[in-house]
Amino acid sequence: MPATRDPRPLTGEPLALDLLNTRWMSEGTLQDLLTDVDGLAVWLDSTGLSGGYVPDSRTLRHLQQAREALRTAVDGSLEKGAPLVDAVLEHGRVRVALTPQGPIERPELSDPDWGPAWLAARNYLELLGAAPDRIRSCAHDACVLHFLDTSRNGTRRWCSMATCGNRAKASRHYARTKDA
Repeated sequence: MPATRDPRPLTGEPLALDLLNTRWMSEGTLQDLLTDVDGLAVWLDSTGLSGGYVPDSRTLRHLQQAREALRTAVDGSLEKGAPLVDAVLEHGRVRVALTPQGPIERPELSDPDWGPAWLAARNYLELLGAAPDRIRSCAHDACVLHFLDTSRNGTRRWCSMATCGNRAKASRHYARTKDA
């Protein structure tokens, strides 16, 4: 069990976006949860992966590689990001099986240290298949967080209305009153 709680302002997003959200802004400074193995342990715990994977330097490097690949695909272009995501996905595959409980998909990994990185990349493919237009970056200029827009009408703009949405509204209000 990690000694520290997850310090990130946005958690609980699908795994791929949660991995992207291991970088966030705090008081104008970019923070990074994945700078060391302790941060990796916090992330594994918060995503429910701590029971299956060991927080070590190899897993950390692979996860950092996956995060950069996903960042390129989400914030850049699929053309540039696809080969980077594919490089992560090359370390595993899905084995389909039928069990008494029904069909299941089981990852088969070339190296268990690739597990969290591979799962995040695989999750990104699932998100692209299900709702590619709902993968969003926060609309606030100073925010680097990502979310899956699950609102009914698909118009969510902020990672959190309480933080970034409120900052934008306050900023617009200040601009209006300053000019008046």
